[in-house]
Amino acid sequence: MAQVLVTGGAGFIGSHLVELLVERGHRVRVLERPGVDVSHLPLDRISIYQGDIRDRKSVREAVRGCEEVYHLAANPQLWVKPRRLFHEVNFLGAANVLEEAVSAGTRRILHTSTESILTRSRQTEPIREDQVVPPGDVIGPYCRSKYRAECYAFEMARMGAPIVVVNPTLPVGPGDRGLSPPGRMMLDFCMGKRREYLDAELNLIDVRDVALGMVRAMERGKPGRRYLLGHENLSIREVFRILASLTGLPEPTRRVPYVVALIAAGISEIVADLWMTHPPAATLTGVRLTRRRMHFDASASLEELGLSPRPVRQSIAEAVEWFRASGRISRVA
Repeated sequence: MAQVLVTGGAGFIGSHLVELLVERGHRVRVLERPGVDVSHLPLDRISIYQGDIRDRKSVREAVRGCEEVYHLAANPQLWVKPRRLFHEVNFLGAANVLEEAVSAGTRRILHTSTESILTRSRQTEPIREDQVVPPGDVIGPYCRSKYRAECYAFEMARMGAPIVVVNPTLPVGPGDRGLSPPGRMMLDFCMGKRREYLDAELNLIDVRDVALGMVRAMERGKPGRRYLLGHENLSIREVFRILASLTGLPEPTRRVPYVVALIAAGISEIVADLWMTHPPAATLTGVRLTRRRMHFDASASLEELGLSPRPVRQSIAEAVEWFRASGRISRVA
């Protein structure tokens, strides 16, 4: 089977993708930064390359001899200190991977983008894979870095590079070790830290279905095309209602006004920038995105890829069980 490279293979989506590729008999390499925990990966069946995607030499060594490259490595958080790291990792790092993969003669390349760059102000229709967003409509440094990377991937594809782009919505399910934004939100609720909610909509999909969608896009996708990997549209309150039924905790009933949330996020970021090293409880980008209509219709992409995602309630239930089994929470009904 093919020699495959997965950048960011120890991450939430990446680890499920690596498992799936190994199960399918591929010879898998994982490129991860030194110091990143890889103990949860099938180390006896894969090769680990240590390096930073910002270092072109490390990338060149990792892609050598690979027939397929899945590029997932990025900083997925909505806040980082200093902010320039978003540009360095999410854009310049992505450019390194794409360029070196093409130079190495890689047969197929998959670039992982994100759903957050597809939102527009005054959006009325559901967001589909053909959504066009002008640069000025992209919110925050994280989204702008991912937007530039996606634009660069499409530009390379127009010049003949075999690059397919996937835009997962918010992944949920077991194994969220690094706590993605939806994972952190759900864990905080399960720990009794979320008793209010913002009036906003999310699109959720099981992380294992994202991994399968990536494999299908690599197999069937057309270079230069975007494939939207999403499933169910739920409000934040509906997500909390599901969590309440799973944990026995009370469902939040108090809605936080947008202006209050925005001010709180601004103060949280200032405090984090000055005195903290971990992400603030709320971010300006995250709160501003709640004002956008985050209603997605991925049906065309799912049909083309032959993907039928499992119910999101099941994915949330398995995420809660994983939080319990890993010792992060104890109260489960």
